[in-house]
Amino acid sequence: MILENVNSPADLRALDQSELAQLADEIRAFVVEAVSATGGHLGSNLGAVELTLAVHRVFDSPRDVILWDTGHQAYVHKLVTGRRGGFAQLRQAGGLSGYPSRRESEHDWVENSHASTILSYAHGISTALDLHDDPERRVVAIVGDGALTGGMAYEALNNLGHSGRRVVIVLNDNGRSYAPTVSHLSESLTRLRLNPSYVQARNRVKQFLRDVPAIGGLAYTSAQGLTAALREVIEPHVFFESLGVRYTGPLDGHDIEVMELALRNAAEWDGPIVVHVLTHKGKGYAPAEDDQVQRLHDLKVRPASAGPAGDGDAPIQCTDAFTQAMVEIGEDDPLVVAITAAMPGPTGLLPFQSKFPDRCFDVGIAEQHAVTASAGMAMMGLRPVVAIYSTFLCRAFDQANLDVGLHGLPVVFAVDRAGITGDDGPSHHGVLDLALTLAIPGMTVFAPSSAQEVPVMLRAALELEGPAAIRYPKGPARQVDPADVGSGTSARKVRQGDGTVCLLAVGKMLGAAEEAADELAAEGVGATIWDVRVVKPPDPAMLSDAAGHSVVVTVEDGIRVGGAGAFLVDAMAALDDNRHIPPVLVLGIPVAYIPQGKPAQILADLGLDGKGIAASVRGVVEASPAAARLDVD
Repeated sequence: MILENVNSPADLRALDQSELAQLADEIRAFVVEAVSATGGHLGSNLGAVELTLAVHRVFDSPRDVILWDTGHQAYVHKLVTGRRGGFAQLRQAGGLSGYPSRRESEHDWVENSHASTILSYAHGISTALDLHDDPERRVVAIVGDGALTGGMAYEALNNLGHSGRRVVIVLNDNGRSYAPTVSHLSESLTRLRLNPSYVQARNRVKQFLRDVPAIGGLAYTSAQGLTAALREVIEPHVFFESLGVRYTGPLDGHDIEVMELALRNAAEWDGPIVVHVLTHKGKGYAPAEDDQVQRLHDLKVRPASAGPAGDGDAPIQCTDAFTQAMVEIGEDDPLVVAITAAMPGPTGLLPFQSKFPDRCFDVGIAEQHAVTASAGMAMMGLRPVVAIYSTFLCRAFDQANLDVGLHGLPVVFAVDRAGITGDDGPSHHGVLDLALTLAIPGMTVFAPSSAQEVPVMLRAALELEGPAAIRYPKGPARQVDPADVGSGTSARKVRQGDGTVCLLAVGKMLGAAEEAADELAAEGVGATIWDVRVVKPPDPAMLSDAAGHSVVVTVEDGIRVGGAGAFLVDAMAALDDNRHIPPVLVLGIPVAYIPQGKPAQILADLGLDGKGIAASVRGVVEASPAAARLDVD
């Protein structure tokens, strides 16, 4: 096999075109096998095989700076930069990251897992190279999988064009992000590529020049001018060149030879230039090519503990409960609309989109726009629900704070993948949403402890006059009977103890708190448990009851500093009955970048499983009762 002999980009340059074609097939087979075992981003990497090979044959990494956006399309890049052996532990604890990782290789420059950022990096790096007077090094930014639907990319393009910095921008245009991409630019470029008038006219010019003898370089120069003129006539708006960024293409993104020629020419251009290539997401793997929604964008591995596929019902997730509730609520209320940033599938909005196509808006990878657009909808009487991952809500905090919160608008944020999420690592753990949403004045913050709580909370949130956030985790959710579901914005007492310790459990941490209480009960400590349900505003009855205990322990899967526990402590201190507030132990995620791993193991390592919580409770119960407050990581 050729792949076995590829350990660095230099090994690619000795291969001929037939060997490169064979290598591409071997890489696709390798990626399918690896991702099928570990899970990960499949479709985008299958589409970027030839593109990656061409880039690494033309440019000299790491001397030339090769940047990836989005970062999940860099598996092939990892393969050809010496990390083939690490794929057995792809996205596993201590193993290979699913994104570029500076700790893994000198070929990885940016820990890039959020989209639309890389052109800004490229602008900054190329500026530094200019100031260091290092003109021989090239900066190459591969932009794809919908990254050009994000506004930050256009801000960078504007500055690149204005500055004239030498950056080769490879636009990997597969027409999709997670799903078919919302992008007028992409549609316009693709229409140009397929426009018969343009293709026929360009081919006639090329044939004419081939038939005219003895004009040499003049013919080539004239061809460039004529091609540009044809684009001006046929394409409505030459977008890139209006920004001062040269444009070439579109090219076949699976033809290595063609791309190499274009990249070598682009490397000589004295300024920013876009090389537009058309690729097929999921290429070469029938299940991906047949998946019309995501092209197997990400492949999830069924846990062995779940049993064989089809053996009973799969555990319902909070996302599933949200999906069902949105459709039911949408049928009842025509003013309810949904907004997503390129994730109608992962956030569970596809059924709503199918049933109410005029009331579901996919804005592309543009979270800031999604939030402010929802504010505009709310101003005019609609009831928008923004379905968004916790980690991506961070990108739109300013908009949530000042565009929604400052105006007191009734926008509901359905915050999926909240808490420790696992395999995608530090950039995807949803540990900041509680701290952020709690800081927005007037924001009601819900945290369901079971799948059955989600529809109840969604309906309650949509009845509020101001903004609300409902944060729920990834993966199988607790299943409870109707009697174990709360109502409105009230907390729910789950267990009455002996007055020694009160556990205030936020969201999914209720299960761990119950396990801890069982362990403590066997030791003679009777713990009271409250399902907080609504962190803000907190239930006064819950706070008053907690304050009557010897010790209070708050438990959350969000960041401790400024999170739910700290908020509840302050609320307890503000009780108007002037009572003494007992020592409070705040348990949560420390201020750290948490590496990838299985969520249950990460939580256990952080002391946030049943055993860990019980151990922490023992420590605070044994501490001096004179302590005004005790916080531990």
